[in-house]
Amino acid sequence: MEKAYREIQEGRVRGIRMTLFTSLLLIMLVLQACGNNANSGKSNSASASTGGTNTAEAAGGTNASTAPTVLNFGYIGSNKLNVPGGAEGWGFHKGIIQEELKKYGITEVKLTGFPNGPDQTESLISGRLDFGSLGDTPAIIARASGAKTRQISQTTTHIVGYLIGKKDGPKTLKDLQGKTIAIQKGSFMHRYVVGLLKDEGVTDYKLVHMLTPDAAAALARGDVDATTNTGVPALKLIEEGYTHLDDATAHPALLGSSVTVVSEEYLKKFPDFPKVWNAAREKALADLKQHEDEYYQFLADIGNTTPELAKQVNPIDEIKETAFTDDGTKLLEGTKNFLVEEKLAKKDFNIKDWQLQQK
Repeated sequence: MEKAYREIQEGRVRGIRMTLFTSLLLIMLVLQACGNNANSGKSNSASASTGGTNTAEAAGGTNASTAPTVLNFGYIGSNKLNVPGGAEGWGFHKGIIQEELKKYGITEVKLTGFPNGPDQTESLISGRLDFGSLGDTPAIIARASGAKTRQISQTTTHIVGYLIGKKDGPKTLKDLQGKTIAIQKGSFMHRYVVGLLKDEGVTDYKLVHMLTPDAAAALARGDVDATTNTGVPALKLIEEGYTHLDDATAHPALLGSSVTVVSEEYLKKFPDFPKVWNAAREKALADLKQHEDEYYQFLADIGNTTPELAKQVNPIDEIKETAFTDDGTKLLEGTKNFLVEEKLAKKDFNIKDWQLQQK
């Protein structure tokens, strides 16, 4: 009897031990599952907190590079629509570019207009902008001064600078000897005037820095003898009776171009950006060409002019279809060499090393 009793007790102990072992095993499996879920949550949280990034699925079912959700873009000019001209402006105006960028996790694009290129490059260098479109001269000067930027496209190579004299003032370029000329320091027009007068042998003149509205007012008062301008504002001054002294159409090497540059800091966050941006821009350009009349009305609205004048100043066929062209690079090389020679650019550099081409 005593032996049987001991066997029953030992069986109960073994059962209890098995139950405890099974319970412990189940607890360990549950804890492991919870741990995996916790690690997964930490990964998502980190992705959301590092510069506001997320990963989206690109068109075609492939994974896109991680991009910050907000993109900061700068352009030259100011208008009621808060967009630039060209394919970029049309793309923003119609929402084409925004839709393309959403595929890569970019949900908001903030556009900021600047009065000139040097002001825009300062914002780019400081980190307030991620990228921007501006004249080639300020972009080159900034790069030569150490700005960590890369050129990702050249949207036009036919920006025409005008040199306009005051009424009853200089009639020829030679008449500018000893005169005062209003320019925007560090801009394409600065480079155009210096190059023009050098070619004409005019060496004794004074340049004063003024933004376009101030320069026009100074010209009207007679405070300056001449000023520079581009596009519609230049043609309006000529229509008002101011003297058309020269324009860059007679000097192909002095034409300006518009470039798009991106900060190297932003490229670290989104390395595929140049390819993504240029593809979006090309899609906007293709749509623009299907709506020419609407596009010229769009330019008239942002330029406070007529579609006819907008077409004269900014014809669609001058918009580059691809990010880089041989003639565009040649123009940049000539501009850079001139700026270095005139000591307007601090340091020489290789234009092709600055360009970032992605296929």
